[in-house]
Amino acid sequence: MTASAPTILATSAGLRPHPRLRFGFGPMMALATELAHGDRICVIGTASGDDRGFQRDMEEAAREAGYRLHHLSLFSMPNVPDVEAYLRGFDVIWVNGGSVVNLLAVWRAHGLPEILHRLWKEGVVLAGISAGSICWFEGGVTDSFGPELAPVTNGLGFLPGANGVHMDSEAARRPLIHRLVAEGVLGPALCTDDGTGLLFRGTDLERAVTEVPGARVTRIESDGAGGAVETDLPVELLA
Repeated sequence: MTASAPTILATSAGLRPHPRLRFGFGPMMALATELAHGDRICVIGTASGDDRGFQRDMEEAAREAGYRLHHLSLFSMPNVPDVEAYLRGFDVIWVNGGSVVNLLAVWRAHGLPEILHRLWKEGVVLAGISAGSICWFEGGVTDSFGPELAPVTNGLGFLPGANGVHMDSEAARRPLIHRLVAEGVLGPALCTDDGTGLLFRGTDLERAVTEVPGARVTRIESDGAGGAVETDLPVELLA
């Protein structure tokens, strides 16, 4: 099935500690499947080089949670003959974290931006964590180039402005985003603490959600005087 409107769930969440597995799925993944009215999930792990071990861990987490999960791999070649036809068989496309710069380059080489844009318009829920969140926006900050955070400004642009992730666990992100927004390198930025996400219908932010009580979602925008101002947004706690 499909969502009732073009839907993106951009998060710093989705994978949670589990007593037996490497990780489990929590309320954020449940929200993605609820929005899609279906439990068929395709994971795209381009940002981590389609790591096979991580893919197996995702499959174990899905079995435990009762989801039907498969993968689109692009290394060293696509694992399916028709990528678009394959992706049409899923309710949710979940993009894992890693290098957003490498993700964007590989996706563009394989025509993924155009494919994903069509599927988004048709109601397939696009979702993801970290690099899988930043990619949907015009830009953000990343450690893809090295240990020092740097701007990325060639995101897919399905959503306007910039995206900040892991804002409460990586202290260098907040001041850099403030500076880049103030300088006009990045547009207004929507930023998520670990455990939180942004739910968009079309290009409008419908609501911010969290798996973690007290976690913040903020908007950073230019103050019109060479600086930037940060505002906390209301956040809904997921069951």
